[in-house]
Amino acid sequence: MINNHNDNLRAYALNTVIIITLILSFSSFGERFRTMKISKEGDFMAAPSIRLDSDERLIISFDEWSDDYSDLQYRLIHCGPDWKPSGLLESEYLDGFNIADIEDWAFSSNTFVHFVNYRIEIPNENMNPLLSGNYILQIFERDDPEETLGEARFSVSEHSADIFGGVTTQTDRGLNTEWQQLELKVIPSDVNIDDPYSMIRVDITQNNAPYTTTTLRTPSRVEGKDIIYSHQPELIFKAGNEFRRFETIRTNYNDMHVDSMRFLSKNYHAWLTPDTERASKQYSYDQTQQGRYLIREYNSTDSDLGADYVTVHFILDTPEAVDADVYVEGEFTRFNHDDSNRMHYDYNQGAYMLEMPLKQGSYNYRYVAVPRRGNRQADSSLIEGNKYETRNEYRVQVWYRPIGARYDRLIGDQILYTK
Repeated sequence: MINNHNDNLRAYALNTVIIITLILSFSSFGERFRTMKISKEGDFMAAPSIRLDSDERLIISFDEWSDDYSDLQYRLIHCGPDWKPSGLLESEYLDGFNIADIEDWAFSSNTFVHFVNYRIEIPNENMNPLLSGNYILQIFERDDPEETLGEARFSVSEHSADIFGGVTTQTDRGLNTEWQQLELKVIPSDVNIDDPYSMIRVDITQNNAPYTTTTLRTPSRVEGKDIIYSHQPELIFKAGNEFRRFETIRTNYNDMHVDSMRFLSKNYHAWLTPDTERASKQYSYDQTQQGRYLIREYNSTDSDLGADYVTVHFILDTPEAVDADVYVEGEFTRFNHDDSNRMHYDYNQGAYMLEMPLKQGSYNYRYVAVPRRGNRQADSSLIEGNKYETRNEYRVQVWYRPIGARYDRLIGDQILYTK
């Protein structure tokens, strides 16, 4: 572990850990702390989930814009499918102590923006989850444990049920239109379920965006051990469109979708090639990372420490939306919609603008509109459109709670793709 001011490089083996962003939220971190990520060790496209009682590990990483490190600690909260605390005692869901120091940190190397990178591994010798379910990792300063600075979310699955299914454009709302529809089969393997109609819950999330999650409370039918879900409204999703992409892995060259790059005052700025709406255009295939981003600096042996922060300028050349705000979103925005990723309309340019400081890497993003009134549900349809050919990722989680149980068991966690 690295925990002193003189060590500037963390001794990582190349290609050992590949990082994926998770659904997470920061509260008072604000401008100080950035680029919080959670990863499954060695699998960039995996869900933020590990198997109970296995050797799988999660890597949590984030930066603090500072010339000095902070004395930070963390704890775990066991939750149900709705991310509400389960109420279990710490000793019931955790082996070890539930407050631990963040001891693994290192300073950035050769960057214009100085930062400290922190790293946590779960499970570890001090903290090991004992039960399946959702977990919130809370970060706080040692001197103020009641003030949660930020949190990361992950799941622990028993993998005691197999999940099979498919995604089709032949839906109950039409063939090859703007929709995609799932059909699922859940087969319990290491658990006996007395009443699948009342004891099983299935959650489905499209492309890691939490606001897309739908819940199935009752199966369509049960055939022996097979629990089948088909032709239910909750199985139908808007098709959306492929994510847009850009790269800032170099500052001496205009990478993918970067129109210009130059140094201003204290750091580099990257102006992306102006985007336009795609709702009225034909579908165009592009192999994306399903909304994810990857931190990378082309000349660095450890991009966590060597990738600098670049101010990225987004430009969306489109008429102003009526009674709606427009946001840039992806895993790098945590699929949240707040002032940090809300665009402003420049009437002189006739376009939406946004500046965001982002660590160098490869990014997926899209534009969404959020109504100012009524149901403030984000929707990419207005700008990106819904193309049935879009290759989407659907995460399926199966929860089991028998009568009298005190918590929901996560018995299955699987990713399905549109064919």
